[in-house]
Amino acid sequence: MTVRAAEGDEEAFEALVHRYGPRLLRLATRLLGNGGEAEDAVQDAFVSAWRKLPEFRGEAGFGTWIHRIVTNRCLNVLRARTSVADLDTVPEPAAPDHAVSPARAAESHATAEALAAAMAGLSSEQRVCWVLREVEGVPYETIADLVGISQEAVRARVFRARRCLTEAMAAWR
Repeated sequence: MTVRAAEGDEEAFEALVHRYGPRLLRLATRLLGNGGEAEDAVQDAFVSAWRKLPEFRGEAGFGTWIHRIVTNRCLNVLRARTSVADLDTVPEPAAPDHAVSPARAAESHATAEALAAAMAGLSSEQRVCWVLREVEGVPYETIADLVGISQEAVRARVFRARRCLTEAMAAWR
């Protein structure tokens, strides 16, 4: 399918978008914490991939290649953000479960806010590595390829992110 898409077959590329799009959108949303920015990052990545597909050598699979493009787009967005959080960048809380007591709902909401604040305190590089490893379950080797750093650097960033998040969330244990 990738070969056909590289030859200009729009239907083949559309099939690739349908195959990888939802997974990439979840990843970008987790990395950026903002659905609109995530959609933009994934769309930009697919536009870039379409333009560069004839140059795609296939050394890695298409999935790895497009994941790297999306990850890099998200890193660029994270680096460009100012240190002050805009209200649009704070994720909306999930709809309350009415079967849960109001006290439990308030505690869950406060925990989610504390985690969002703790995540915002991570460097963009730590956040990307942590989300890929801990939320997406991506192996260290693959993260190293996606981010373009060594496995040791990935492990160090994940370790530092875990430590920061553990410290920030200590009150919630």
